Parts: sequence; C-alpha cells; structure tokens
Amino acid sequence: MSHTTAAAGHAPDPRHPVHNPAVVGFTEAELNETPIRPKWNSLGPGIVAAATGVGAADLVATLTAGSRYGYMLLWAVVLGVIFKIVLVEGVGRYYLSTGKTIFQGWRSLGSWTSWYFGPYILIWGFVYGATAMSSTALPLAALFPGVDSKVFAIGAGLVGLGLVWLNKYRLIETIMTVLIGIMFVTVLLSAALTAPNLGEILSGLVPRLPGNDPDAMFYVLGLAGGVGGTITLGAYGYWLREKGWNVPRYMRVMKFDNATSYILTGIFVIATMIMGVELLHSAGLAISKGDAGLLDVGNVLAERYGETYSVVFLVGFFAASFSSLLGVWHGVSLMFADFWTNFRRPAAEIDQDDAPSLASKPGRFFLLWLTILPMSLLFLDRPIFLILLYGTLGALFMPFLAITLLFLNNARHVPPQFRNGWLRNALLGLTALVFVAIGVNELVKALQPLFG
Repeated sequence: MSHTTAAAGHAPDPRHPVHNPAVVGFTEAELNETPIRPKWNSLGPGIVAAATGVGAADLVATLTAGSRYGYMLLWAVVLGVIFKIVLVEGVGRYYLSTGKTIFQGWRSLGSWTSWYFGPYILIWGFVYGATAMSSTALPLAALFPGVDSKVFAIGAGLVGLGLVWLNKYRLIETIMTVLIGIMFVTVLLSAALTAPNLGEILSGLVPRLPGNDPDAMFYVLGLAGGVGGTITLGAYGYWLREKGWNVPRYMRVMKFDNATSYILTGIFVIATMIMGVELLHSAGLAISKGDAGLLDVGNVLAERYGETYSVVFLVGFFAASFSSLLGVWHGVSLMFADFWTNFRRPAAEIDQDDAPSLASKPGRFFLLWLTILPMSLLFLDRPIFLILLYGTLGALFMPFLAITLLFLNNARHVPPQFRNGWLRNALLGLTALVFVAIGVNELVKALQPLFG
C-alpha cells in the first residue's frame, strides 16, 4: 500500500485503485524523515531485478566474447554494471522521491510514451514468454533426456504462472534469492575449476579493442548493454513498492540494494567470461548460437572434469533461466497493470502511486498473456514479422529509459534534494549515449532480414 492510499484513509482495491486528489507527492515531514540505514539483510528488490535481468542469453554472449577475445573485453562487462546501477538507481530514486511509478512518470512527458510502451510490452511479452520457457527447458532436457523439452517448457511456464498468481512478493523474493545463490555458487565453482590467470584478468580491465575485427564493437555493445536486463530495469520501482519501500526514508537502503545487487551480478558475469576464456578460448572451441551454447559448455566441463561438474553447471543454467522467467512474470505484469489502468487518464490526474496489484484484471491478463499464448510458439517457427517488431521495439527501450530518466529526475515535481545534480546528469547522459549506440546497432540487426 502506498503512502498516498494510507493518507486517503481507504482500503486499497486492486481493481479500482484509490485516488485522493488532496494528496500529491510527499509531505515535508516525509521528505526530511531520518533515512533508514542499510544492512546486509536489506537486499531484496535489487536481487530480484538482477536475477531477472541476467538470463541464458547474457551468459551465452559473455561466453562467446570470452572464447573469441579472451579477457580483452572484460572492461565492457564492468561498464555494463555501472550503466545498470545508474539506470536502476534513477528508476528507484524517481519512485521514492515522488511517489509515482515509472509509467506514471512517462505519462507526464506526453501520451507518445504510451503509444510506444503499450505495443512494445505486448509484443515483448508474447515473444519473451516462449523464449523464457524454452530457455528454462533446455538444461532440464539435458539433465533428463528421456523427457521432451516442450513438456519442461510448458511446465516451467505454468509453475511460474502459479507462483506469481498467488500475489505474494515475499515468496517470489525468497525463491529468487535462492535461485541467484545457486547461479552464483555453480558458476563461480565452474570458473574456479579452470584455474584462471589473475594477471590476465586484471589486464582485461584496461579499455582496448581487438585490432582488425569488425565484429569487436558489436561484442562491446552487447556486453555493455546485456549485463542484467531491458524492460525489467523499469520494474524496479514496482518491486520497491511490493517490498514496502515506498517513502523517501528508504532512499539509502534502495541505493545500497541496487549497487550491491548489480556488483554481485558483475562478479557472476565475470566468472562466466572466465569460463569462456579458460574452457573455450584456450582450446579454440566455439559454442552454438542461442541458449543451446550453454549445453556445449556443460559438455566441455564433463569431458575435462567429469560428469558431476556438468550437472552442477546445468543446475546453474536452470537457475539463471527460471529466475528470469519468474521475475518477468511478476515485475512486467505489474508494469502492464499500471499501463492499462492509467494510460487513458489525463496526465495531470496521475500524481500518486495508485497502480493496481497483480490481483487486478490487467495483472492477471498479462500473466496469462506471458504464459498461455506463447506456448503456441513452442510448436511453430516464430513468425518473422513478430520477431522484427520485437527486435525493433526492444532496441529502442534502453535509450527510451535512459533519456526519459534524464527528464524525469530533473523535473520540477521532483524535490530538489533528490534531483540529478551534475554528476548524475553526466553519468546518465553518458549511459543514454551508449544505449542510443547500442539501440542503433540492435535496430540494424533487427531490420537485416528485410534487406536480405
């Protein structure tokens, strides 16, 4: 329940959020309340965001970059972590300083934001639903080869649907924390097996590019942009609300939660690159494109160190994939519910966090949209036109988020003490420029099928 609903004195109705026109933003007392000091057990929404964002596709991209260039592009992974910390901190700070969700902030910039976001979230959800279920099924099918992978894919989708349908954030956070713990331990153990060279790892932190390789910049952009999420970064504010961190005194806790979670994510991704270098680059091996590339890594581990270590890695692969599925089912459904409830309202009326919960009709609808309809894509080749739209709209989201945060966190309705300042503006501006470059690169890739 948001502070605005409490101030209004009404019990929240998830289908019809309470709107109190007498309450706008936070009171001076709330803005100046003594901040809560962060503790190590303060982690929560950041872990959920990081675990959601790092999926099989990120692992494959990092492994491939490591197998191709060694540690030369390790600095791009670190850059990606910094960019995500800046973006997610911006999302969290906007919510905690204004009491408005990120979508409600976008609406204040004009109705054009809804015309972009609405089609994007629907198309993204349809395609991602099938991708997430397939990715989760791959390691399970490798561990239990007697079962058709489609059975695991459909099962994963339905389990995710059931868990999120319960509308219990604490349960989701607990499961996600366990999954990211499994990811962390299994991948770090697999990386440690390879006995990496510390000196070479440190040399990879110096920014440089491989000479005479036209694909190098593609991998740099992929690593910088792929460490932990796309649309899921925008869901962070909704997870803050679900956690109960919905007033300014949680600002320090939010920053600690965000930074710590993405630093842990960076360590995890670096461990993945170590595996790419030591298992694949040193032996001159390549892996398959797509999520199936992780199965190749499991096979290499089995050949070198024994079947047990392959099983350990595949368990980590499953944890990475299912945590992404679960986080998207939860967070992006909350975003859609907010969009559907508020996009037709006058922007001036959207001045407080009265977004609906997952128990609302739009929240339930999107959960089914993510799960049931995409199952048809498990049995068919994915339609080219849908993939083109998915790639095109997806390429624009990160620039959209970075640029809109520049406007939102400098807006007059943000209390002065929580606005960007020159350093944050510089970091967010740099992040926006990089993601515009990444977006153009992704746009070109998405449109390539049109031009053969």
